[in-house]
Amino acid sequence: MKTRELQRIIESIPASDGAGVKLRRSLGAQPGLRHDPFLMLDEFFSDDPDDYLAGFPAHPHRGFETVTYMLDGHMQHKDNHGNTGDLGPGDVQWMSAARGIIHSEMPQQTEGRMRGFQLWLNLPAKEKMRPAAYRDIPSSQIPSVDGVKVIAGRYKGKTGPIHGGSTDPYYLDVHLSPGESFEAELPEGHGAFVYVYEGEAAVGEKSSRVPNRAAGLLSDGSQLKVTSKDGARLLVLAGKPLREPIVQYGPFVMNTREEIEQAIADYQSGRFSSEAIGKLTLPA
Repeated sequence: MKTRELQRIIESIPASDGAGVKLRRSLGAQPGLRHDPFLMLDEFFSDDPDDYLAGFPAHPHRGFETVTYMLDGHMQHKDNHGNTGDLGPGDVQWMSAARGIIHSEMPQQTEGRMRGFQLWLNLPAKEKMRPAAYRDIPSSQIPSVDGVKVIAGRYKGKTGPIHGGSTDPYYLDVHLSPGESFEAELPEGHGAFVYVYEGEAAVGEKSSRVPNRAAGLLSDGSQLKVTSKDGARLLVLAGKPLREPIVQYGPFVMNTREEIEQAIADYQSGRFSSEAIGKLTLPA
């Protein structure tokens, strides 16, 4: 088996989004900082309510999927079709914005810690205009084995609640004790990276260091090996590359400028509100 090695580090940088929520952005901090099929990764983490209480008021999306994973705190999602999802610690929302959705993400607490991640995962051109859909996944439905939560994909015989689809995503939350190692098989050809959100980790046979709160982009291969001298917590993400042109304008991610202009026109004319939304289902 060919072991994946560290190719590039993308340090997260302070940023704000929504109505002023403070966060750290690694992938997506600049237009070229993507890793096909992944567009963006944000980490929000604060004990200060002033950093998160304003939340993310109603805003549109088109052309990709958002994955919100909560570690601490309580976030409520609402969309323009009357759907509501309440995410608590360990819960996930997997939303396929596809041809259009307007939603809000608002904290449901006035004190304490708010901590989690939002990932943007691209959709292929043929699926960007399918109906929007979403799925709320409670922590009780996310399998765990040997300190690894399997949100998407497969690990040690466990299959996450999200699996298959055009990008065949893998999303693992890995907890390493001091001196512990982690190994996993990932499909060869998938774009993959790790994001270390606690401690530090070393990747591959070369034991290349990935610092705290940074993304480490990985080379191709079928085997991933991660170790940590002092313990770490990290996300492991992998997906099948789309190798398609990307044109992004804020919350719209399409393949051409003309499609972006159409997205803006559709949103301004209220067409996003008239589209149906369904329950997200993906093939095995």
